[in-house]
Amino acid sequence: MQTPRKHPAALPFLFLSEMWERFGFYLILGIFQLYLTDTAKGGWGMDRATAADIFGTFIAFVYLTPFLGGLLADRKLGYSKSIIIGGILMGIGYIGLAVHNLTVFYLSLALICIGNGFFKPNISTLLGNVYNDDNYRSRKDTGYNIFYMGINIGAFICNFFAAFLRNTIGWGAAFIAAGIGMFLGVLIFVIGMKHYRHADVRKPEQAGDMPLSRIFSVVFLPAIVVGLGAWFIPGNIFGSDSTDAFIFACIPILFFFVSLLVKADSKDRKPIAALLAIFAVSIVFWAVFKQNGTALTTWAQYYTDREIPAVIEQPAQQLYLVETIQNRPDSVTAFDSEFRVIRDDAGKPVKVWDKVPYFKNIAPEKMPAEGSTIHLYNTELFQSINPFFVITLTPLIVAFFALLRRRNREPSTPSKIAWGLLISALSTLMMVGAVYVSTNGAVKASPWWLIGCYGVITVGELFLSPMGLSLVSKLSPARITSLMMGGWFLATSIGNKLSGILATLWDTYDNKANYFLVNCLLLGSAAALIFLMLRWLNRIFKEYAK
Repeated sequence: MQTPRKHPAALPFLFLSEMWERFGFYLILGIFQLYLTDTAKGGWGMDRATAADIFGTFIAFVYLTPFLGGLLADRKLGYSKSIIIGGILMGIGYIGLAVHNLTVFYLSLALICIGNGFFKPNISTLLGNVYNDDNYRSRKDTGYNIFYMGINIGAFICNFFAAFLRNTIGWGAAFIAAGIGMFLGVLIFVIGMKHYRHADVRKPEQAGDMPLSRIFSVVFLPAIVVGLGAWFIPGNIFGSDSTDAFIFACIPILFFFVSLLVKADSKDRKPIAALLAIFAVSIVFWAVFKQNGTALTTWAQYYTDREIPAVIEQPAQQLYLVETIQNRPDSVTAFDSEFRVIRDDAGKPVKVWDKVPYFKNIAPEKMPAEGSTIHLYNTELFQSINPFFVITLTPLIVAFFALLRRRNREPSTPSKIAWGLLISALSTLMMVGAVYVSTNGAVKASPWWLIGCYGVITVGELFLSPMGLSLVSKLSPARITSLMMGGWFLATSIGNKLSGILATLWDTYDNKANYFLVNCLLLGSAAALIFLMLRWLNRIFKEYAK
């Protein structure tokens, strides 16, 4: 007699498909700002403010399109077809980034955003559907935990590939690798189709559902029109044309979600209000968390001691995971010289550096002789710290909540989100400490400060991000679950854009501790707000959670 499976046969195929998709996506995020600001090896040579603005806009749209992609898959295309379409579009977009042409660059980013909208929400939904079989229903949470590990394995290994390829070949090779990874994920998905074809069930409009045509006419069309209008307004209001366009485009969508609350009947009004409150505070979390690709990348690149210890220098070089720099006075560029500003007695900035950026704040005892070289860890390798902590800490946090559950002391889902915000606020204090021990960047800080920051904020992430998705599924009125899931993605999208806006202010802070204290204040205020609402949220959760 054959032993029944613990998990559906579909799981390894969906796991590997998502792993390779995230491999490509996080490879791009890890080197995005580095590529935009690079002036020596074929990058775009942009200043950091412009790069941060583009980064924030990109990841904002990446998390806005799943709302549309999920709806189209639910009602028209089906999940499998949407996943394949999305994966192909993303793969083309990744490879397109290897073409050093500004038009192709922006077109490639657009393809990635659209492709992610089709891929990201639908592979997660398809996984849930294959667990709806009575044989596997009780193991659905475990299945999602395994699936989430795939996401972070892809995010962990990709930066090693990025470092190796851009060190040995160039930026384009890294982008092409991301595309190959994405196409590999699509191929694995197609091979496993027989295991989840039965779960690819479309959800046609039901009584009480808003027609897809109306969603387009009252939400997306006004957003597009208003966004384009804001883009072409002479000058800008919020710092850049892209920021103006995004913020104004969000107004019709925000108005739509508020109208859902206003028009809701007495039964639905409370859970919708609770969800909108959670969405609002989660924006702040994503605004700080997503600075890992901007402000924290800058800190890793210029303010962190990345020199490789002599005992592992040779093996690291053999793996091509290091960059070699030479202490030459003539190698500084116009953008590099803006790394750190000194002001004269009148308060005017004076740029007096005469060495390569990495050497500008190196400790005197570590300063190599002029003309000599040193070997550094690639900056993007620090982007693997967060997924590493997700992989290692998830089992511990799951076990912690299981222990509390057995003792009937497990916090409610809203309480977990509140604690997640507070823990995330503490992570910014790690960076304040880093600024002080480095004398505001006068000397380099130990990498352990950055590692500690990522460790603490990962705990906050694990308290907040999965819980937000869980809360949407538990509280949303059945007829608008897809729309409310779109609201969660919208909050994530707005937070991602705000992360770019905050990062553009990096160079305006002479004292970098104040930059991180502002982030701490934002997260702390959001945590305080949700703790004040907690009794109300828990009451609604207890009454309405499914």
